[in-house]
Amino acid sequence: MNLNLEQRISLAETPAPKRTWTIYAIHHSHTDIGYTERQERIEQYHVDFIRQALNIVRQAKDGAQPEWQGFKWTCETFWAVERFLESASDEERLQFAAAVISGDIELSGTYLNMTELPDYDLLRSIHGKAQAYARSIGHTIDSAMTADINGYGWGYADSLLSNGIKHLFSCIHTHHGMFALGRKQTPFWWEAPSGARLLVWNGEHYMFGNELGLCPNALGKYMIQDEFDNQLIDAHHDDIARIRLHRYVCKLEEERYPYDFVPVMLSGLGTDNAAPNGRIMEFIHKWNEQYGEPIRIEMTTLSGFFARLKQEDVNAIPVYRGDWPDWWSDGVGSTAMHTQLFRDAQRTLRQVKRLDPDGQIVTADEIAATEQALVMYAEHTWGYHSSIAEPWHPNVQLLEVRKQAYAAEASRLAHRALDKTLLAQGASTLYPERPFRYRVVNTEPAPANKLVTLSIDGWEPALFQNGLEVVNEATGQVMPHQLPHPQAVIVEVQLAAGAECTLLIRPQDGTGLAAGYMTSSTKLVGSDRVYDMEDLLEDSSAHDPVIISQHSVESPFIRIEWREDSGIVLWRNKETGADLLHQDRAYGAFTPIYEVTPAGDPTNQSQVWSVRSRMGRNRKGLHVERSAGRLIRVRPLENGPLYATVELLYEVPGMSYYALFLKVYATMNRVDVSVRLHKDSVWLPENVYVALPFTNGDATQDTLYVEKAGAVVRPWIDQLPGTLLDYMCIQEGLAWVNEAQSRTLLLGTPDTPLVQFGPLDYGRRLVHTQQLQDAKPETYAWLMTNYWETNFKATLGGFYEFRYMLDARGSVTSSALGAELGSLAGDFTVARIR
Repeated sequence: MNLNLEQRISLAETPAPKRTWTIYAIHHSHTDIGYTERQERIEQYHVDFIRQALNIVRQAKDGAQPEWQGFKWTCETFWAVERFLESASDEERLQFAAAVISGDIELSGTYLNMTELPDYDLLRSIHGKAQAYARSIGHTIDSAMTADINGYGWGYADSLLSNGIKHLFSCIHTHHGMFALGRKQTPFWWEAPSGARLLVWNGEHYMFGNELGLCPNALGKYMIQDEFDNQLIDAHHDDIARIRLHRYVCKLEEERYPYDFVPVMLSGLGTDNAAPNGRIMEFIHKWNEQYGEPIRIEMTTLSGFFARLKQEDVNAIPVYRGDWPDWWSDGVGSTAMHTQLFRDAQRTLRQVKRLDPDGQIVTADEIAATEQALVMYAEHTWGYHSSIAEPWHPNVQLLEVRKQAYAAEASRLAHRALDKTLLAQGASTLYPERPFRYRVVNTEPAPANKLVTLSIDGWEPALFQNGLEVVNEATGQVMPHQLPHPQAVIVEVQLAAGAECTLLIRPQDGTGLAAGYMTSSTKLVGSDRVYDMEDLLEDSSAHDPVIISQHSVESPFIRIEWREDSGIVLWRNKETGADLLHQDRAYGAFTPIYEVTPAGDPTNQSQVWSVRSRMGRNRKGLHVERSAGRLIRVRPLENGPLYATVELLYEVPGMSYYALFLKVYATMNRVDVSVRLHKDSVWLPENVYVALPFTNGDATQDTLYVEKAGAVVRPWIDQLPGTLLDYMCIQEGLAWVNEAQSRTLLLGTPDTPLVQFGPLDYGRRLVHTQQLQDAKPETYAWLMTNYWETNFKATLGGFYEFRYMLDARGSVTSSALGAELGSLAGDFTVARIR
C-alpha cells in the first residue's frame, strides 16, 4: 500500500517518554576544507559565518530579533577563527572577543579535523593556538570538539591536556567507520599515555540535531532511516520533528541510557560547511512552549554541556586507556606520493628545530608557515565529493591539485629552512675550488650507526682519477668507503644523539687503485656469470663480506633466500640462528599483493561508484580479486666493503613494474629495502599491499609495537574497546620485541604510514575485544588505496619508490622504541662546509 506523507504522519506512533528530558543543542558548522567547494571559497564561507554569528547574537540582544534570544555559536575549528581574525576590522575583533568572553560564542581547542599524519610536535603546536588566543583576551577554554573523524592517536589526548583542554566532544561518522566502546552518546575518561585523563563524550553524528528537526528547512535524513520521504519531509517539518524527538528519547530509555539529558550537534543548513541560523532558536522557543514538559530543548556550548555532565557522578564514568585508531586516516593512501612528501617535510622540520633549538636562524613565522602547509595537507578532507563518480569534473581537478600543493609547499618551506640553517652553521654555497669537507650531524634523540652519502658535483670526479679516501678530520682515521657511482661516496658513520663529526675527501696517490677482476678457482660461478650454486670451499682471497648468489644474499649477520614461486622465503639472523619470517606466513617478505574489486561494467561511472558504496567497513568488495607478485628475475647490482645491493623483479597484476632493491649491510645486522613500482591507472577500487611477515625468532613470544604521535602502541592490546583492528596510521615504524630472548627487530617505514593488521580477506569486521585474546596480527604495509566512493583520488597510477629499513638488535625498552624508530627512519644531516 502506497501512502502519501500526510497518511504516514497520521499513522506514525509518537511514544511518550518516562523521564523529563533536556536536549542540549550545540550549533556549529562542520569544517571540510574542500568536499563541497574550492578550499579558498570554504575559507571565505567560514570567515563570513563568524560575522553572521556575531550579527545574530547582536540582534538577539538589542531586540531586533528577540525570538533569537539564547542563541550560541560554537566555532568547531580554530582555523576558521584565525582566518576571521586576519581579515576582521578592529571593531569586529573586539566584538568577537566580547562574545567569546560572554559565552555567546565558544572556541574549540582543536584546530582542524585531522588525520593521524601529524607528529606529536605538530599536534601540540596546533592544539595550543586556540588557548593562546583565549589567554590574549583574558579567557580560558577547557573543551574541544571534532566532527566527521572517528578516532585519534593515543598521544592526541596528551596533546590536548598539555594545552589546558580537559574535555573532548567526538562527533563520530560511521560511513566506512564506527564509534568506539560499542555505543555512542556515552561519556568516558580517556587515560592518556602520561596517565592524565581527558573527559570524552562519544557522541552522535555532527548533524544529528538536523535530523531530529531542530533547524527549520534543514531536516535531513541520514542516520535516521524511518518512513518519511527525504524529498518531502520539510513540508511537514514540525510534525516529523515531534515524532522523531519523542522516538529518540524513548529509544535512549529503552537502551538504558543513564541520564535525563542528551547533547546533539546541528548545522544551520543541511550541508557541511553551513552557515549559522538564528531560526533554530525560533524552533526551540516554539517547541518548549508546546512540548517543554516532557522534552525541553536548550542551546548550549561545549563547556556548558560538560559543566552539566560534571553535575553527575563523574566517578561513575568508566576509565579506558589506549589508542583510538581512526577509520578515516586511510585517505592518505590515495595520494601516496604526496603523503611521502608530507612525511619527509615533517621529518625535515624536526631536523631544523633540533639544529636551531632557540630559533636564532629560522624565524617563528617561517616555522609557522611550514606547519600550516603540513596541517592543510593532513586535514581529513581528501577531495571533492564526486572524485570517484566524476574524476574529470573541474572541481575534482581543482581540489586535488590544491590539496597536493599543500604537501609540496610544506616540502619547499621545510627544505628551505634546513638550507638556511645549514648555511648559517657553515655550509658552503657553490663556488670554485670548494673544499671537500662535510659536516655530519645526528639530529635524532638516539645514537645511530648509518651509511652516509657524501655528494660530489658532476665535474669533480675528474679530481680523483687516481682514487680517493675519506678521513675523519678530528681523528685522522681513514674510513672505508664505497662508490655506487662517481658522484657519491658512501661511508659508515656512528654518532651519539645530537653529536656530529667532520669528514674530508682527499685524492689518493694512485697506489690504492683496485686491480681488475681475475677468475677464481673456488667460486662456483660459470662463464654465463650466473651464480646459482653454493661454494664448496671458502675463498680466502675474497674481500667482499657480503656474498651474492642466484638464490641468496648473505652477510656476516643475515642470510636471505628466495624462490621463484614464493619470493623471499628465509631471513635468518645469523647472530641468533633464528628465522625472522613467520612460520605461518601467507606471503614471502616484501611480496606485493594487488586487489581489485570488479564492477559489472568497469566503464560505467554509476557502477564504479556503487560497488564502493556497498563495502561498509571492508576496504574491498565481496568479489575482490587478489593476486600476489611472482618473482621472475634476480640481479646483483653492487658489492663492496660496506654493503651489497640485489634487485628482485616481480610480475604482478595492476603494475607494469615492481622490483625490490635489497641493500644488505656488511658491518651491521641491517637491510634497507627499496620498493619501486609503476602502477597502472585503474578506475575500479584497488588496494596495494606489501607483506611484512616478520617475527623475532618466536612468534609466540613476540610483542608488536608501532610508533604513533606521542605514544608507542601495541596493536590489538593498547586500544579502546570497540576500536578498529584492521589498520593504523603510524609515524616512523614498527618493532617486534622478544623480551624473553632480549631481542628487538625494528622496521623503519619513512614513506608509508598505513599498516594493515590481520588477514586481507573480505568478511565480518571485528573490533577490539572481539578478537581472540592471544591473537597476533599479520602485518602488511598498505601502500595505496582508492576504495572510497566520494572524495579519494580515483586513480593510483604512476611511478613510486617506498623505503623500509630492517634492523635486528638486542633489547630495546618500550620507552626507547619511539626514539629508535625515528632514528632508523631518518637520516643524518649532511652538509658540505667551507
